[in-house]
Amino acid sequence: MQDRGVTTIGSRNLFMAYSHVGHDCLIGDDCILANQATLAGHVTLGNFSILGGLSAIHQFCHMGEHAMVGGCSAITKDIPAFIMVSGNPAAPHGLNSIGLKRRGFSAEAIKALGEGYRLVYRKGLTLEQAIAEIERRFALEETQRFVDSLKVSQRGIIR
Repeated sequence: MQDRGVTTIGSRNLFMAYSHVGHDCLIGDDCILANQATLAGHVTLGNFSILGGLSAIHQFCHMGEHAMVGGCSAITKDIPAFIMVSGNPAAPHGLNSIGLKRRGFSAEAIKALGEGYRLVYRKGLTLEQAIAEIERRFALEETQRFVDSLKVSQRGIIR
């Protein structure tokens, strides 16, 4: 059976006016869905995800923890943890470094995640090569969480 048959919503989330959560969604803790943000069925949002107003996420997409989507964006692929995306179609726009600083991430972790972002998005590597390089260079919990969000993607990541 493809459906879980239940939508699960974590704690301390903010759902602004006319936001929509489809069937079989899994929403973590401390997420924000701004006005008219829409989740199709089977969407997963990691903890501390922020979805801008009038944006939509296609069914079966995953949005990693601490990721951010700009307003009026169309998401049709997975969003890795800690990344900012926006547009139609959505494109990556860097690490959510301000959000990470506000949530108490160390300067070392933010720097390592920034390097990981550059390996995935700026160096022209395949995703497999970038993952191997991140795992070789960094031994932090945060970089492993970033790598894990890349590995679990079944729809492909926004790139």
